[in-house]
Amino acid sequence: MKPQVEITFKDIEHSDAVETRIRERVAKLLAMSENIRRCHVWVRVPHRRGRKPAAYVIDLSVQMTGSSLHVDHRPGDDTAHTDIYVAIRDAFNAMERQLRKWKEQHKGRPQTHETPLQGRIESLDGYAECGQIATTDGRLIYFHRNSVVNDGYDGLNEGDVVELSVDTRDAEEGPHARFVRPVSTLRFVNTPNTRV
Repeated sequence: MKPQVEITFKDIEHSDAVETRIRERVAKLLAMSENIRRCHVWVRVPHRRGRKPAAYVIDLSVQMTGSSLHVDHRPGDDTAHTDIYVAIRDAFNAMERQLRKWKEQHKGRPQTHETPLQGRIESLDGYAECGQIATTDGRLIYFHRNSVVNDGYDGLNEGDVVELSVDTRDAEEGPHARFVRPVSTLRFVNTPNTRV
């Protein structure tokens, strides 16, 4: 699933240039960790006192699987934050430090893996070298010859039992099988997966 990115301008007029810079820095954060699910950025200017120039404040919230990180203070030199690009730089640098620290703390923990789905080959198209699998959770999933392990596409028949992993991120047309592996009918469980 593609991470959700939201940018909010508060008490300040929207700027395409500022939004572009923020999106560049968000892209850098997303490249640092595939665990990021949502990133929200607030650009604001608190009320000025006296003749002092306005200092910009950039608040960041990054939500990941199981935790979230926040930058909601003013990192760096406050007097330099009269330049919005310096405020953006300091806020995102602070978030990058937090993200590196979070990754270091969680390094070595076992990753959770999805249990492969099971299904039966519903149809095969020998000309296009693809087919469809009716899964135990009631979906019809497309697969291509390249997703069948050990180059086993030619050995498949309609009705064969398979395990598969579904990829929804890289498919413009919809979900498709990332890998397909034939399994023995003795291991086939024809009940829907229940997710807790």
